[in-house]
Amino acid sequence: MKHTLSILVNNHPGVMSHVSGLFTRRGYNIDSIAVGVTDNVDVSSMTIVLNGDDFIVGQVKNQLLKLPDVLKVQDMAYASSVQRELVLISFSITETNRSEALTICNGFDVKILEMTEDSLLIEFSGNSRQVTNVISVIKPFGIREISRTGQIAIAYRNQNSV
Repeated sequence: MKHTLSILVNNHPGVMSHVSGLFTRRGYNIDSIAVGVTDNVDVSSMTIVLNGDDFIVGQVKNQLLKLPDVLKVQDMAYASSVQRELVLISFSITETNRSEALTICNGFDVKILEMTEDSLLIEFSGNSRQVTNVISVIKPFGIREISRTGQIAIAYRNQNSV
């Protein structure tokens, strides 16, 4: 089962390495990781997605809280949080399929960043399932380049943290 952990950490060099090293030492695979500074420049927010049952995730949370730079760990349940990722896709188009590509982009509420005679560069954000769906619909056009971020998450108001 996938779990999304939101981790607040002190913002200084080496912290991400220590946190990801904990996963490596324990043999846990990280599916996605995203890190960014918060409104407080001394604190960063890490969002880590991993597979594991509740027992394994509980162990990981306890180990994370033992690291000196970890301030808070929260398991972000899908029903009680907003989870998003971003994808940028450059793909091929032709004169004959241009209108089909634009219709698809409209249907998914995709932002078109650049259009040339033979390509489109688009931006889309949504949950992981939505991003994967957009990629699969665009794939037949011929993806030239793709860049997909790690997942980020934020709890709805009044959620308990661990």
